[in-house]
Amino acid sequence: MSPRRQPAPPPDLPGYTVERLLGSGGFADVYLYSQRMPQRQVAIKVLTHEATQGQSREQFAAEANLMAQLSTHSSIVTIYHADTAADGRPYLVMQYCPLPNLAERVKVRPLGVPEVLGIGVRLAGAVETAHRAGIAHRDIKPANILTTEYGRPALTDFGIAGLTGADESGGVSIPWAPPEAVEGQSAGVAGDVYSLAATLYTLLAGRSPFARPGGPNSRLDFTMRIKRDPVPPIGRTDVPASLEQLLARAMAKSPAARPATALELARALQVVEQELRLAMTDIEVPDTSWLSPAAPSPDDGSDEGRTVVRAVTEVDPTGAPPPPPPTDDEPHTVLRPVRDAWEPEDLTESTRSRRAVASDDDAAPARGRPGRRWVVAGAAAAVVVAGAIVVAGQLRGEEEPEPGPTSTIGTVVIPDVVPGPVDLRGERVSDDRVEFTWTAPDVPGELTYSWVRTDGNKVGESQPVDEAPLALESSGRVCIAVRTITEQGMVSAEPAEACVE
Repeated sequence: MSPRRQPAPPPDLPGYTVERLLGSGGFADVYLYSQRMPQRQVAIKVLTHEATQGQSREQFAAEANLMAQLSTHSSIVTIYHADTAADGRPYLVMQYCPLPNLAERVKVRPLGVPEVLGIGVRLAGAVETAHRAGIAHRDIKPANILTTEYGRPALTDFGIAGLTGADESGGVSIPWAPPEAVEGQSAGVAGDVYSLAATLYTLLAGRSPFARPGGPNSRLDFTMRIKRDPVPPIGRTDVPASLEQLLARAMAKSPAARPATALELARALQVVEQELRLAMTDIEVPDTSWLSPAAPSPDDGSDEGRTVVRAVTEVDPTGAPPPPPPTDDEPHTVLRPVRDAWEPEDLTESTRSRRAVASDDDAAPARGRPGRRWVVAGAAAAVVVAGAIVVAGQLRGEEEPEPGPTSTIGTVVIPDVVPGPVDLRGERVSDDRVEFTWTAPDVPGELTYSWVRTDGNKVGESQPVDEAPLALESSGRVCIAVRTITEQGMVSAEPAEACVE
């Protein structure tokens, strides 16, 4: 095994001040810099001098362009700038995600099922977005999923990404790679679906799908198991059979047997959320509805110049067809039965199928207003009738009924603020050792924590910790900040802080 490469010195970049090294790979180093204007912390990926030889410079430029196309997605790391330093090394300025990545978190303990489902849906939306842009990631794994300051997953490292129809296989991370990739074949959309499922398996099991506790786990061992062995059971009683079966199908040996798209995988994960009576996580994919065919030609007669507002299509993850749109003779106000089988939590009236045609004719407003008045009058009449019923009941001496539970269908559920750890305190237990303890806040479910050193002029890197106490080796002053992380992945906005002299 070749010795690990030592990080190269950080370059002097105009407008940025280097703080510390975040990590190193085979061809690049990532540093934390402070940007001076606007003031913020950024992660800057710097290519090594050795890597600039051959095709690596072009590959680096391709990564910058790929991420620039995709980084408006909330689950893909944002790129701010790309350039070449004075010493000739290309660099990429990216969003800094301060919380531990998923590889670090799973080292502490496996994640809860609700959080894994939410992560899966969000990442599947990000992967689907990349695929719709013609880009396959090809290296999805826990270490490439960072965590923003809001506790949301963010996919990064498109360094070996390529076009979804390309033949190049590139480098892969074997434990999460599909069979076709370990054999050196092209791994496009189906390969990303496999790797995403393998990543979710890892978050639940605490190990990659074909890793054996106690080994052997060499590259050859992984390759043979990935090609031949069935997906092992996760081994957790709280993981529903439907989720295990879905992940096993998404990691099928044959690409044709997997979900055809990342969007299909996301919808299947939503079905599991509904099975467990969890709030449904949104699937974020590009809105291409505005790319619909143009309006009819002005030469076609009476519809000249009209503006058509087309229906918004409901997407049912179970595959059921959407309800038919109202016919022309249907009243403007329609009360339809509530569908309780799958409707997402944030479904509002504006997302239900409807259509309206507005004419630019001068006479159109006059024709449209009476109907509008009838709708308003009808709503007012309903209020009057409802009020009369309540008053009549009170006159008869009836007690006003207590309000029943309010349905959450058609609303956006905003979670409560997650509190930080309680009563954080530290003490020096020896000349070169300090220990911090705290009490878990009153939050349902299992909790983990992230902590960071705050003493000195520079803030350290966040680290995960399962529970108190936290012991640190230091003979000087030590200050830390600790945040709460719920099993749904929510992070406390305000940390608890303490110091030991």
